[in-house]
Amino acid sequence: MVRNLARRTVTRVVGTDRVESREDVLAVEEPLEIRVGGRSLAITMRTPGADFDLAAGFLVSEGVITRGEEFRTARYCAGATVDNLNTYNVLDVTLAADVPPPDPSLERAFFTTSSCGLCGKASIDAVRTKSAFAVEEDPLRISETLLASFPGRLRAEQAIFDKTGGLHAAALFDGETGGLLVLREDVGRHNAVDKVIGWALKEDRLPLRGTVLMVSGRASFELTQKALMAGIPVLAAVSAPSSLAAELAADMGLTLVGFLREASMVIYSGSERIVRSRAKEGSAA
Repeated sequence: MVRNLARRTVTRVVGTDRVESREDVLAVEEPLEIRVGGRSLAITMRTPGADFDLAAGFLVSEGVITRGEEFRTARYCAGATVDNLNTYNVLDVTLAADVPPPDPSLERAFFTTSSCGLCGKASIDAVRTKSAFAVEEDPLRISETLLASFPGRLRAEQAIFDKTGGLHAAALFDGETGGLLVLREDVGRHNAVDKVIGWALKEDRLPLRGTVLMVSGRASFELTQKALMAGIPVLAAVSAPSSLAAELAADMGLTLVGFLREASMVIYSGSERIVRSRAKEGSAA
């Protein structure tokens, strides 16, 4: 059963003299309630798929867990409706016995939308979470040519976007070889990143030293923080970062690149990690 796509009859208007009715494909958006040990922690709007990765990545982003062994199991809960059906929209995570339960301050006071992973925080003090991994000393150096190839490769792998035109994507690349490690899509940019980080946690890859996180939209504060929480030294986006994202990246030693398109980019922090060609260095002198 395909749960990430929905079909709907629409009316298409072309110019001033052509109107047609046809079936269109939409990206699904549904709520996911994440529970830990039976206790509700958050509800986020997401595209179904890779939900276990999403939950695992969310817990990493919130500083609850840092190692794959700490994420024991996850299961969908039945009984989420009056008919006692399993909607596959309620997920209960079991952590290792020695992992403290999430602090109550992490609980969302209300729904998080698909556009915001920080809305509903019970305390603004919890927004700037301290990471268990430092990226400042990460030795990664990546050529600008290799980095510039990532947006096109990310776009080429966006299978659901090709059908709907309505999803964000996040991809993790090996900064040395350029190999694509994982790609995830979602209606929420923060969900797509959490799905990538959750995959890495379950594969025991944290911290993600020597990697590049490529995102299809803008680089917000929340995405910058998620990269830091996973130990990712480079965050690249096809659009602009926010001022707070650039400030956080500079403070923490993360390389932040925006407007990465073909051969052009804007480096907002950590430019020492980007190896430029001799020709371009000479022309800039």
